[in-house]
Amino acid sequence: MKKGIENKLLLSEDFDLVCLSHLRWDFVYQRPQHLLSRFAKNRRVFFFEEPVFTGGETHLEISPREDNLSVVVPHISHADRDAKNIADIQREMLDDLFELQQIDSFVLWFYTPMAMDFAVHLKPLATVFDCMDELSAFKFAPAELIENERRLFEKADLVFTGGQSLYEAKKHQHKQVFAFPSSIDAEHFKQARNITEERAEQKLIPRPRFGYYGVIDERIDIGLLAEIADSRPDWQFVMIGPVVKISDEDLPHRKNIHYLGGKSYQDLPAFLASWDVAIMPFAINESTRFISPTKTPEYLAAGKPVVSTPIRDVVRPYGEKNLVHIASTAEEFVAAGEKALRENGAERLLEIDKFLAQMSWDKTWQQMNALIAEVVRKQVKSSAA
Repeated sequence: MKKGIENKLLLSEDFDLVCLSHLRWDFVYQRPQHLLSRFAKNRRVFFFEEPVFTGGETHLEISPREDNLSVVVPHISHADRDAKNIADIQREMLDDLFELQQIDSFVLWFYTPMAMDFAVHLKPLATVFDCMDELSAFKFAPAELIENERRLFEKADLVFTGGQSLYEAKKHQHKQVFAFPSSIDAEHFKQARNITEERAEQKLIPRPRFGYYGVIDERIDIGLLAEIADSRPDWQFVMIGPVVKISDEDLPHRKNIHYLGGKSYQDLPAFLASWDVAIMPFAINESTRFISPTKTPEYLAAGKPVVSTPIRDVVRPYGEKNLVHIASTAEEFVAAGEKALRENGAERLLEIDKFLAQMSWDKTWQQMNALIAEVVRKQVKSSAA
């Protein structure tokens, strides 16, 4: 390493960050977007997505976004997909990105262990695995994911987990595992407390409204949702978010269940504002065993009563602190919903604000950044020696 570059890194940790993700930047605004947009204020960030298969020619699409962030999407032709190994094509395109953007000193950030198939040859200053979910438990998970995660644990310098229960499951697999549960941009969601104008999409939906936003997939207990809706036909259930891995025929369709599709992160407070209760009707299965829903503190910041099934990272701490109602069955959910409708919002807000003051994506990013900087400093000093 050149002495000038070495000194620069020691002083400011001036490196690029290359993220390899199974999630789309423009899909649902969640943990990756919150964290990487903050990293991008100080350095270049390249968000390398899974490939899109196309009838056109194979090419790499690089789309500049806010600050120093670029979304990188490999487009692979069907002809190349049939003729070549996909991992080999991804490796070539990743190398092309490094050459085009002159990426030299960098940190490698993994969201998917499957990226080990095409990125293991890279020589970063530090390797981070932000393990936000137990991906092997998800529907249609690749069979080789568990082995790739084992390889990634061997390569990683730091492992971050998306919740406390996931931390407890992973802490014995690596010497540098840190729990970073879902955090919040509290001021963004507090806007809901003062919004009085109704969104057109739900303006004609009667009250009371029980609302959910997020991905609607195998983690949602659609049977529970149907049973609650049938038990209380006078309650209206607003479901916001893309439907993934579930067919329309499998979704419960009732007059009092309203599927509004995906909405932007910026618009969520406006929808929340006119809900009476926010809900998290998650299924209790392998895919939800380690989830730490970002929407929990977001619902609370909006000032809404919350009812959830007993997801471990919701029960602890939110249920234990009586900030969220916990219900296991349809009967319990209805009883909790009735209790939530009677809550005194003014008394709760002071308690909620005190709790949420301890958490923010800014604090989470700062702590992560400090850990990464320490690894980079050690790496640079070791290389210099």
